[in-house]
Amino acid sequence: MTIPNQTFAIEITELGAASVLKPCQRTLFPLAAGQVLIKVAAAGVNYADVMQRQGIYLPPLGATDIPGLEVSGTIVAMAEDVKNWKLGDAVCALLTGGGYAHYCVADVGSVLPIPAGLNFIEAASLPETFFTVWSNVFERAQLKSGETFLVHGGSGGIGSTAIQLAKAFGATVITTAGSEEKCRFCKSLGADAAINYRTQDFVDEISILTHGKGVDVILDIIGGDYFPRNLKCMATEGRLVQIALQNNIKSEINWLPVLHKRLTITGSTLRGRDAAFKASIAKQLLKHVWPLIKSRQIEPIVHSTFPLIVAYKGHQLIESSQHLGKIILTV
Repeated sequence: MTIPNQTFAIEITELGAASVLKPCQRTLFPLAAGQVLIKVAAAGVNYADVMQRQGIYLPPLGATDIPGLEVSGTIVAMAEDVKNWKLGDAVCALLTGGGYAHYCVADVGSVLPIPAGLNFIEAASLPETFFTVWSNVFERAQLKSGETFLVHGGSGGIGSTAIQLAKAFGATVITTAGSEEKCRFCKSLGADAAINYRTQDFVDEISILTHGKGVDVILDIIGGDYFPRNLKCMATEGRLVQIALQNNIKSEINWLPVLHKRLTITGSTLRGRDAAFKASIAKQLLKHVWPLIKSRQIEPIVHSTFPLIVAYKGHQLIESSQHLGKIILTV
C-alpha cells in the first residue's frame, strides 16, 4: 500500500478540559532503526492521557505530543533492521505517545501479536495496563502465589487487569471500588473481596479480612491520604508500589511502621523507560500472559468505544469514573 506522508491525529491544543482535544494533520517522518509504522485500528484511553492534557504528566524528551499510549492495528512499514515481523501483521503495541492517530510509530520491542480470538478493539485494551501491572506487581513487588494482594480502584483499566493477573498467578486478591456495582464487577473478575471505600474504611476491613496480618503487596494509583492508610494495611515485609497520584502528590509518613514491619515503598512510571526495558516486559507477557488470554483465563475488559474524532468523550468518561474496564477509540 502507499504510505501517506501525513496522518490525521488528535492533538492537545492547550492545557485544560477534554474539549481542548482537536483534530489535526501531522507529518509522518521516515522510520528510525528498530521502528515499525502501524495503521491504527483502535487506541486505548488511559488516565495518563488525561494527566498529559492537564499538564501533569508530560511526554518524555523527544516523544510526540500526540496522546495515546497503546494501539492495535496493522504493520504497514518497517525499518530495514526489523526482521521478526512482516507487512500486514495484526499487532498491538505500547507507545510513548502518538496513538490518537490514523498512523503511529512503535519501537519493535514493544509490539506484540494480537492473542488468538481477540478483535482489534479488545487488543487495544491490553498493552498499557498489562505492561504496567506485570512490571510493577510481578517484577518490582515480586508478588508470589499464596500472598495477599490489594489493588485500589479495581474497576478501572489497571485494576481490572491487576485483579485477573494476580488471581491467575495464585494470590488472594482484595480491591477497593467506589460503588456496590463496581464491587460486584471486581468480584466477577476474581477478586476475593471488594471494599466500597465510600461506605467502608478499607483499613478496618483489611484488618478483618486478613485477621490482623495485613496484605503482602499493594498497587496504588491514588496517593495522597491513601499513603499513611496503606502503611497500616501492610503485613510484615510488605511491598507498596505507587504508580499514579490521582489524589495528591504529597503525603505525610509515619516511619515507625516502615521500620517495625520492614516495609518496602517503591514506585515507577512506564512511559519514560527505555526501549530495552519495555522489550523485556513484552517478552515476559508473551511467555506468561498471552497464553492465558488466548485460553480466556484472562479477559480484556472493554467498557465503551468512541470514534477517534470525538476522543474528548473518552476523556470525559474516564474522568467521571463511571467506567468498568477500558475505554477505546476506534478508527
